[in-house]
Amino acid sequence: MRLKDQVAIITGAAQGIGAAYARGLAKEGAEVVVVDILDPKPVVREINAAGGNAHGLVVDVSSESRAREMAKQVAETCGRIDILINNAAVYAAIARKGFEEITEEEWDKVMAVNVKGVFFCVKAVAPYMKAHKKGKIINVASSTFFKGTDHFLHYVSSKGAVVAMTRALARELGDYNINVNTLAPGQTMSEANLKRGEETDKGQMARRVLKRRLYPEDMVGTAIYLSSSDSDMVTGGIFLVDGGTVFY
Repeated sequence: MRLKDQVAIITGAAQGIGAAYARGLAKEGAEVVVVDILDPKPVVREINAAGGNAHGLVVDVSSESRAREMAKQVAETCGRIDILINNAAVYAAIARKGFEEITEEEWDKVMAVNVKGVFFCVKAVAPYMKAHKKGKIINVASSTFFKGTDHFLHYVSSKGAVVAMTRALARELGDYNINVNTLAPGQTMSEANLKRGEETDKGQMARRVLKRRLYPEDMVGTAIYLSSSDSDMVTGGIFLVDGGTVFY
């Protein structure tokens, strides 16, 4: 129960890796707030049925006012905010294409959630963490940033921005004892990738040191570590969880 009495907000947690984070943190004793633009109730019910403590909020993180309202509501309901996992991202809806084919509308949609959404959520929770002189912020990037994945420029660029924001935020928030780190999953068999078909992981598997598929649950241990007191002297870091596809 490393996260007992801690309150954690997890965005993009109605399914996939985000839902796995929510389940994992709840098992460690955290009071979890499942945030998504999709219905969070199924994940909330699952966690509560298993003996955990979860709430759900429907939030569009690309809206600064909604992010601010979310943080205020969580602080008033739960009494504090200790952990933020910025997992919400546009990914499943992206059609891979050459950079010259990406429209301004597509670019802006990806950046609105993947970059501005992270910024807005950190900005929203920071005052509550500062008040307690403690906090853990985990920004979710992607192994695509390290690989420079082709035909995916807007997504790769957005995840590079997440890494950059993490480093700058770690310096700004260090005086308040707030840790800011990046968790970068590799190609993971979440709902989005399973929908892309069986071929989606074959190329990755060939380059992966650990020859098996990655599943959402494989990300949970690192998320718990970065959320807990075990990582109190770790900030500004990038934690790549991809089975050894990329070294840096």
